[in-house]
Amino acid sequence: MTSSPVLESFSLSGRRALITGSSTGIGLALARALGQAGAHLILNGRGATKLEAAAAQLRSEGLSVSAAVFDVTDSAAVQTAVGAIEAIGPIDILVNNAGMQIRNALDQFADADWHTLMRTNLDSVFFVGKAVAQKMIERRKGKIINICSVQSELGRPGIAPYTASKGAVKMLTKGMAIDWGQHGINVNGLGPGYFKTELTEKLVADPAFTAWLVGRTPSRRWGDVEDLGGAAVFLASDASRFVNGHVLYVDGGVTATL
Repeated sequence: MTSSPVLESFSLSGRRALITGSSTGIGLALARALGQAGAHLILNGRGATKLEAAAAQLRSEGLSVSAAVFDVTDSAAVQTAVGAIEAIGPIDILVNNAGMQIRNALDQFADADWHTLMRTNLDSVFFVGKAVAQKMIERRKGKIINICSVQSELGRPGIAPYTASKGAVKMLTKGMAIDWGQHGINVNGLGPGYFKTELTEKLVADPAFTAWLVGRTPSRRWGDVEDLGGAAVFLASDASRFVNGHVLYVDGGVTATL
């Protein structure tokens, strides 16, 4: 069979990918997909035990994995960790996935919870993105994928601060692309819809919510984390070399319908 330049452009062989918040859920699924495409994976989280368990799981699947324990909301810790990773080898691909959800009526939302959510969902994208981009700029190449959400476009009751944070990540993604595109860096967003993860277990188990969601989703189902893999590989690879400042929604069509 002859080689295909198009298919070869999706290969991540020889690349090194840092994925923040990748101990479980969407982050772990994204890491697995990038690893299956040939990348060496650098998993990140704050808990060493949980992170090493995830790394061991991926190694057992034949993937090349290392782990970096650091807090993405601490700018000094981020700079130190990125420096240590780069001393071993370049970060060719960054996936800013770390995030959290806090649900409450907006008029009852605690100030401390607002700041915690913004540090985790927004500040971390700036801190890690800047630290990694500084090295990418020197090399004049790199891929950054910021994990957005359908809440970058749409609201729901009880999650206004989360919606604000993900809307900001969408616009920060565009700003990064504008500033860093001239240096050979592609910065794009990946916007998951509603996926079955540890964070959505209660919603999945709620018959009324699931019926509403499935009825509203053109694909008529919840997303499985594996559905995100192809989009992540595309945005991380040479196949998307002229895609910049874009948010790719993988949501079963939720953002297309009222």
